Amino acid sequence: SFHQTMPPQAFLYGIPIKFYKRYGIRRYGFHGTSHRFVAAEAARRLACPLNSLKLITCHLGNGCSMTAVDRGRSIDTTMGFTPLEGLLMGTRSGDLDPAIPLYLLEKEKISLKCINNILNKESGLLGISGISNDMRDLIKNLKLKTRNSKRARLAIEMFIYRIEKYIGAYLAAMSGLDAVVFTAGIGENHPWLVKRIAGDLKNVVPKGTNFLVIPTDEELLIAQDTYEIIKSIRRKNAAS
Repeated sequence: SFHQTMPPQAFLYGIPIKFYKRYGIRRYGFHGTSHRFVAAEAARRLACPLNSLKLITCHLGNGCSMTAVDRGRSIDTTMGFTPLEGLLMGTRSGDLDPAIPLYLLEKEKISLKCINNILNKESGLLGISGISNDMRDLIKNLKLKTRNSKRARLAIEMFIYRIEKYIGAYLAAMSGLDAVVFTAGIGENHPWLVKRIAGDLKNVVPKGTNFLVIPTDEELLIAQDTYEIIKSIRRKNAAS
């Protein structure tokens, strides 16, 4: 529900609007609980009200997504109708020319189910590197300088490039930026990645932009929301 605040220009696709009205085809986004949690925690760490901040939250795990959080509201996010859209991920392709699956159907003579499997389970870091969907394995491969090191490096560079491209896009969408927040498996455990991105963008983001690493806790936020709902129901019952 965190992404339900996206405006139509962000959540609609450029296909006939009848398909949105008929089937609900639009961008929904995912990892909303995680983005919401780390945005609130970033505001606490920065000692600023969340409704005064412009944040980009990066949930980087095997599945990856980024969100532009403008004054506490999600105004855009990288995942769309499904979790396949957006960043390069562990085994998912991320953004892709929509004609490519049709081209592969014709050239490879394979089924839609097979195409779906390729895009969701055989692509991303795994597909590019040919080694693993795990960033730790790719880093280890680079250090050992194996014959697959070039492909491991390419996968990592593609991963970083997509993140930096979306940071630039969301900076423009919000007309400003106070902090970029990294979370989840890759975001929390690879400080070199945060340092690299901060260095690459030092002349792009506003001066004083913070780059934060904040562990996510989706379970805690769900528990807190559940508690508030129960409390609200009890108040209503008591009033009646």
